Amino acid sequence: MKNKRKLPLVVISDVHLGTYGCHANELLQYLKSIQPKTLVLNGDIIDMWNFSKRYFPASHMNVLRYIIKMATNGTRVIYITGNHDETLRKYSDLILGNFELVDKLILDLDGKKTWIFHGDVFDSSTTGYAKIIAKIGGKGYDLLILINSFMNWIMVMLGKEKRSFSKKIKDGVKKAVSFITNFETTAATIAIEKNYSYVVCGHIHKPQMKLVETEKGSVTYLNSGDWVENLTALEYSKKKWEIYEYKKSHYNEKPDKTNDALINDIMVKIMS
Repeated sequence: MKNKRKLPLVVISDVHLGTYGCHANELLQYLKSIQPKTLVLNGDIIDMWNFSKRYFPASHMNVLRYIIKMATNGTRVIYITGNHDETLRKYSDLILGNFELVDKLILDLDGKKTWIFHGDVFDSSTTGYAKIIAKIGGKGYDLLILINSFMNWIMVMLGKEKRSFSKKIKDGVKKAVSFITNFETTAATIAIEKNYSYVVCGHIHKPQMKLVETEKGSVTYLNSGDWVENLTALEYSKKKWEIYEYKKSHYNEKPDKTNDALINDIMVKIMS
């Protein structure tokens, strides 16, 4: 793609490659439209919890190939481990050329200390017995996303707008809303105590950018969202942060995935 946007820093998280809800083609379009000096992959890029040999399509592999290409062409790629790709934590602090694998990251952005980590450390459901329940719930969520895609295909055929039923359900659950609020408050409070100017997380699939103030100080809390429901990323340029949201109209080319392939994915999932 011509006229790539040059950016000092881009943060993406929660891509969940290897699941039916992942929007790999859309992500690839976005990656091809930018030329970041540093690309931070903030956890849950490959979903090893739900990984299956039966489902890892070419579009998902193409994302990985392109990220490697970016590193080869000079982009500093930093992969921060998350809970769905926690297996990689045994290899933390690995450096291969422009590629780095870490558990957390501290950056200096124009003189401001920036703390970047996935965020699962605040989530008790990612450890012990609760982790098993979370994995089972993850498979149900994956199926819900797939059914949502099928329903949206029908709605588009009827000339209606797409809707995220899974997102609406999640946003409507009081416990989930409370968890997100507590997550953001906890991350911001710790960042203030550590004298960071920015704290950047993923994990909760909720894009956000807000100033949090306490009696001890203030910090800008940011969350890159995800590439399952929100299709968002964080971009830092000219001393400012922005939340990027994918829009199909931004691109001339269309995603490769056909409606027939989508229906086939749904049938395979239901029958398996």
